[in-house]
Amino acid sequence: MPLHPTIAAVTDRIIARSEGPRRKYMDTMARAAAEGPRRSHLTCGNQAHAYAAMGDDKASLTADKAPNIGIITAYNDMLSAHQPFETYPEIIRQAARAAGGTAQVAGGVPAKCDGVTQGQTRKELSLFSRDVIALAAGVGLSHNVFDSAVYLGVCDKIVPGLVMAAATFGYIPGIFMPAGPMVSGLPNDEKARVRQEFAKGNIGREELMKAEMASYHGPGTCTFYGTANSNQMLMEFMGLHLPGASFVNPGTPLREALTVAATERALQISALGNQYTPVCDVLDEKAFVNGIVGLMATGGSTNLVIHLPAMAKAAGVILDLQDFSDLSAITPLMAKVYPNGLADVNHFHAAGGLGFMISELLNAGLLHDDTKTVGGDGLELYSQEPKLVDGRVSYAPGAGKSQNEKILRPAADPFQPQGGLVQLSGNLGRGVIKTSAVAPERHIVEAPARVFHTQEAVKEAFKAGEFTEHTIVVVRFQGPKSNGMPELHSLTPVLAVLQDKGLKVALVTDGRMSGASGKVPSAIHVCPEAADNGPIGKVQDGDIIRLDATTGTIEVKGVDLSTRTAATADLSGNGTGVGRELFEVFRQSVGLAADGAGVVV
Repeated sequence: MPLHPTIAAVTDRIIARSEGPRRKYMDTMARAAAEGPRRSHLTCGNQAHAYAAMGDDKASLTADKAPNIGIITAYNDMLSAHQPFETYPEIIRQAARAAGGTAQVAGGVPAKCDGVTQGQTRKELSLFSRDVIALAAGVGLSHNVFDSAVYLGVCDKIVPGLVMAAATFGYIPGIFMPAGPMVSGLPNDEKARVRQEFAKGNIGREELMKAEMASYHGPGTCTFYGTANSNQMLMEFMGLHLPGASFVNPGTPLREALTVAATERALQISALGNQYTPVCDVLDEKAFVNGIVGLMATGGSTNLVIHLPAMAKAAGVILDLQDFSDLSAITPLMAKVYPNGLADVNHFHAAGGLGFMISELLNAGLLHDDTKTVGGDGLELYSQEPKLVDGRVSYAPGAGKSQNEKILRPAADPFQPQGGLVQLSGNLGRGVIKTSAVAPERHIVEAPARVFHTQEAVKEAFKAGEFTEHTIVVVRFQGPKSNGMPELHSLTPVLAVLQDKGLKVALVTDGRMSGASGKVPSAIHVCPEAADNGPIGKVQDGDIIRLDATTGTIEVKGVDLSTRTAATADLSGNGTGVGRELFEVFRQSVGLAADGAGVVV
C-alpha cells in the first residue's frame, strides 16, 4: 500500500523544519561513534575503578572484546509497574554473560508514581521529574564504559525522560525493557462509578478505598490506557522495544524470556556486535511520525503531546501541535480501551494488540515501514508476536484479525475515522483537546466562564452547589511556570457529575489532564500560560467562551482581550514544601507546553 499523502506531507514538513538541528545532532553522534568503543579511551586507573566489583567479568572487560551493557534502572518497589525491575539486573547480567558479554548497573533514576500524588501538592514535581530522569540517566552513562544500554522504565514521566537521555547518548545502541501490566482487577467503569458516587457524597471513604484497592492490586502497570501504557505502545511503534514486548504480564516465563532476548539483542547491535544500530538511527523523523500515528490509533494519553516534542528535540527533531492534529485527522481510532471503552490493556492485548494494529496501519499506508528498529530493519517486524518455545522467545505471525471487535477493529472499519486529538487555537492561544472518549454532542460547548486559580477552589464551588447552569470552568495558573503543570485529574469526577445532570460543561486550562480522563471536553495545555502573560490570564467570570472541537477553535466571544489587564496570582506558596524549593530554576527556565515544556532540551 502506498504511503498516505498526509503521512508523507507531515513527515516531509518535519524533516524540513528539523533540517538544521537534526544535521547538527547527527554530526555530533557520528563523531562520537567514530571514536569506537568507549572503554578504549579510558586510562588504566579509570578502568580499574569501573571494574573493581565485577569479579569474574574483569577479564572480559579489560580485553575490550566483549560488549558491556549499561543498565539504567527506574526500579523502586513503591511503583507497582517498576517493582518487577528489582530482579532484572541479575537476569540481564546472567544473560549477557551467557552470550559473551557483560552488564553493569550504570545508574538509577527516580520514578514518581502519579497515582500516589494525583490531586496532591506534590504532583507539582511530576512533569519536572522527566527532565531530572534525563539528567540522572545522563550521569550514569557518562562513565563512558558502555557499548550498549538497556533502559528499565514504564510509567508516565520515566520513559520520556529515559528516551531524552538515550537520544542524547544516541551513538550508543539502546533497548527499552518493560515490566508489563498487572493482571486485571476491578473493571474500570465500576471504579469510575464508585468515584462519582463518592464525589456526590452517596458513599463513604471505606467503600471508595475498597474499590481503589481492588483496581490497583498487584505488580505491574495500571491496566487502564493512560500515560504509562501509552508509553509502552510508543516504544513498539518507534522501534525501541522488542516486538510484542509491551503487554506481557510480570512474573511469567514469556516476560523473563523477553528480558533475556532483549539483553542478547543489546549485545548484537553494539559496535562490537554484528548489527550496530545506535539509538540516533532509530529515533529519526519517521519514527516520531509512527509514534504519533500509534498514539492516535489507540486513543492514547494527551500527556504524550507534551512528552513527544521534548523527546524529539533531544534527537534534533522539531515537532509542532499541527503535526499531531493533521496526523490525527487521517488516523482511524482502532481501539476501545478505558477511558475510551470498558476493556483494559490485558483485554486489548488478547484481542490482537499492537501487532495487529501495526500490521493494519502498515497495510493502510499509515506508517513508515522503512525505519530502523532495535529488532532489525523495517517496522513489519512488529506485526509478529512472541511465543515461548523451549524456554526462549520465538516469533510467529500475528493473528491477522481481531479476536474481539468490541475492543480492537481493523483500520478499514474503525470505531471512529479520526484519532480524536485536535489542536485548538483562537484568541485564548493554542491548546489541544482529546475527543475520542467525548460524546459527539459535547464536541461544541459555548457557555459562560467560571474562573479559578486552583483545582481545590473548583471542588469547593461544586460542594457549595454553585454550578447550576452550563459552564466552562477555566482553571489557570496551572502551567509549568506557575506550579510545574500538575494534572487536574481530580476534577474529572466533579465535572462528570455535572455533565451527567444534563449540564453542558467543559474545562479550559493551561494545565494538564490525566491520560485516565476522557469524557468531559477539556481544552488543555493552553499556552502561553497565565504566568507567561498568556491571554487565558485575561478571562473574567461571565465571559462567553466557545470551545469547538469540530473546527479546532477556542475563543472568548465579543471581547478584545488585548484591552484587558491580566490577572495576577500569588504564586509564592508554590515554591516551598515537598521539595518544591529545589525546582525553582525549573519553573524559571521551562519552555512552552506546546514545545514540550522542556528544561534540559
